[in-house]
Amino acid sequence: MMSLPYEVEILLRATLGTLAVGIFAVVFGLILKGIDRKVHARMQMRIGPPVIQPFRDIKKLLHKQTIIPENAVRSIYNNAPILAFAAAIAVMVYLPLGPFSPLLAEGGDLILVLYLLIIPSLAMVAGGFASGSPYATVGAQREMVLMMSYELPLASVVVAVAWKMSSLGFGSSAFTFPVIMSFPVWEHVGAVGAIGAILLLITILSVLPGEMSKIPFDAPEAETEICGGLLAEYSGRNLAMFMLADAVKIVALGTFVIALFFPWGLTPTLERTLDVDIHKYFGWVIDFLFYMFKLIVLLVAAVTFPRTGFSRIKIDQITDVYWKRFGAVALVGVFLLLLDLQVL
Repeated sequence: MMSLPYEVEILLRATLGTLAVGIFAVVFGLILKGIDRKVHARMQMRIGPPVIQPFRDIKKLLHKQTIIPENAVRSIYNNAPILAFAAAIAVMVYLPLGPFSPLLAEGGDLILVLYLLIIPSLAMVAGGFASGSPYATVGAQREMVLMMSYELPLASVVVAVAWKMSSLGFGSSAFTFPVIMSFPVWEHVGAVGAIGAILLLITILSVLPGEMSKIPFDAPEAETEICGGLLAEYSGRNLAMFMLADAVKIVALGTFVIALFFPWGLTPTLERTLDVDIHKYFGWVIDFLFYMFKLIVLLVAAVTFPRTGFSRIKIDQITDVYWKRFGAVALVGVFLLLLDLQVL
C-alpha cells in the first residue's frame, strides 16, 4: 500500500483534526448555551426553553432571508460573521481538550490564544460599524470600550501564570499549555501564593461574562436599550454565523480557564481510589467527559449565576469595575505570587 508524502499526511491530519474540533466546539457550545438558558430560567422560577433550543434557532436562521441594510458596506458586513466564526475555531485548535493535547501544540501558546480571542469581538465591531445602523454603531463603540476594559485583568492573569511556570525553570516553554497543565499552579505555591492564585482565578472568572457579553456586562448588545446593538441589523445566515461563533467562543474561553487553573483529569484519582489500572483509551474517555463536566460547571458558576443575580451596568461602570477593581485584584494576585517565591 502506497503511503502519502509526509507533508500531505501532516496537512490531512491537521484538516481532519480541525474539522473534528470545530464540530465538537459548535455542538457542545450550542448545548452549553441551552444549559445556560435552562438554568437561568429555573433560577427565575420559569420552565424555560429546552436545552436543544439553540439548535432550533440556528436551523430557523439558516432558512430565513439574509437582509442587507441599504447603507451597509456589503463586503465588511457579510464577511464579519465568517471572520468571527473562523477565528473562534482557530482558537480551539491551539487549546487542549481535556486529556488531548492541542491540535497545533507546537504552533501556538498562551499569547497567541490571547490575541486570537480578540478577533471575534473585533469582527463584531467591524460588522456593527459596517451595517450603517445608529444602534449598531453605539454597540460597536461600547464593545471596543469593553474589550479595552477586560484586557488588563485578563493579561495580568496570563502573565502571572506564565511567570510562575518560568520561575520553575521552564524558560520560554512556560507559555505553552502542555507545561502549564503538567505543572498546575496550585501544586507549586505556598499559602501566600495560593491566596494570590485564588485572586487570579476570581479575576479571570469575572472576565468570562465580559468576553461573552453577558449580563451584567452586555452593554454592547443591550436588547432592551439599543435593540441588540452590534447585531441589530443582522439576520438570516449572517446572524446564524455570529451565534455559532459565540457558541464556539464559550467552549474556547471555558477550556482556556480549565487549562490554566483546573487541568486535572479524573483517571489518576480513580486508579488510586479503586486500586486498578484503567486502560489508556478508557481513561481518555473518562477524562474527556470530566472535562465537559468542568465546562458546564464553569459556565453555570461564572456566567449563568451572575446574569441571573445582577442587572446590566452602564459602560462607564464596566470600565470602572474591570480597570480599578478586578485590575487591582489581579495585580495583588501577581504580587502575592512574587512574594510567595521570595518566601519559598
